[in-house]
Amino acid sequence: MAPLVAKAVNMFSNDSVNLEILKKRAYNLRWATVADGVIPLTAADPDFRCAPEIAEAICSFTKDRYLSYGPAEGLPEFKESMAAYFQKKRNIPALPGLIFPVDSAAFGIYLTCKAFLSAGDEAIIFDPVDFLFRYSVEAVGGVAVPFQIPAGMLPVNFEQLENLITKNTRLICLCNPLNPTGKVFTKDELLEFGRIACKHNLVILSDEIWSDIVYSPNTFTSIASINEETRNRTVTITGFSKSYGLAGLRIGAVMASNTDHFKRLMEVSLHHSTIHGANVISQVAATTALTHCEYWLNDFLIHLQAMRDLCLKELNSFEGFKCIPPEGCYVAFTNISATGKTSKEMQELLLETAKVAVVPGLKEWFGEGAKDHIRISFATSEEILQDALHRIKNVINTK
Repeated sequence: MAPLVAKAVNMFSNDSVNLEILKKRAYNLRWATVADGVIPLTAADPDFRCAPEIAEAICSFTKDRYLSYGPAEGLPEFKESMAAYFQKKRNIPALPGLIFPVDSAAFGIYLTCKAFLSAGDEAIIFDPVDFLFRYSVEAVGGVAVPFQIPAGMLPVNFEQLENLITKNTRLICLCNPLNPTGKVFTKDELLEFGRIACKHNLVILSDEIWSDIVYSPNTFTSIASINEETRNRTVTITGFSKSYGLAGLRIGAVMASNTDHFKRLMEVSLHHSTIHGANVISQVAATTALTHCEYWLNDFLIHLQAMRDLCLKELNSFEGFKCIPPEGCYVAFTNISATGKTSKEMQELLLETAKVAVVPGLKEWFGEGAKDHIRISFATSEEILQDALHRIKNVINTK
């Protein structure tokens, strides 16, 4: 089969994937945790090297050998680059003084739950969605209330959402684009989320770590950009693991849109006590990604669009598989109910027989709404993805 991506985009070719290093360093269900011969299409973490400018910036910063404490609120250059990003790319009138770094977007989710939930308070979470939302709500004593979000272009049932809100509801958690389905919410949908949050005096947690990974012709809108009233009750969270391959640096950002929210978030973060905080090297890397590496992200998106299309073509040719095109994220959320197997049975079959690791749609991973699905990450080279899909096909279409 002819390559789907132009040879000029060589940062994302098979030659750029160093499996020897990945098998030593890529944990969290990936190459370093699976048996030899298994291809892990599991955790959403790319198989590619980060942009060279990021490595150069880290080396340049450390050559002076001073690794001192940074400011609790974050390095000024990090805060300024994040504000510029939100202003230019997300149309949000962001202020550097209301942004601070955290040691991951995941911690940003937990931190926001900690700031705005007390024991017994309720938070609306999407279903299906990454397990971190339920985990974070429950870790601070809150009650996670699932709200079903259909995959693809099916309408969101906002009447049902309002029916879930009680006197104990304090928070509504958005994941946009939505992992695992890849849904990108429209501006009209976000307006309705905002209207409901304002009507019921709810804080909005908007996880936007996937917001740079959106496929044409879809466009991303941040809920904090739609109007001032909605913005003032929104906490926006993002990170650099999905867009720039910096998962191991543990760096994300939290942005408030009013000083009261910012003060509360900083207070519960424990940054001023030095118990928590984002390390300065990670902030240097993230700043460099924002200011010098957009070209890398653009080429990554070209590659991912081709890999998405390859996944869709192949998965939908397998007996009993049905995959709706993800509008964002680099995961393919595939319904396997017509195979007669559960998601756990399918995950075990593919691991044992095809030697391909996938994530099963279990409640503990994504909620009840993931039943009868598997999730496949396609942030790898075309050759590796082709090999994995060929292995799956040989198992599924011969059963």
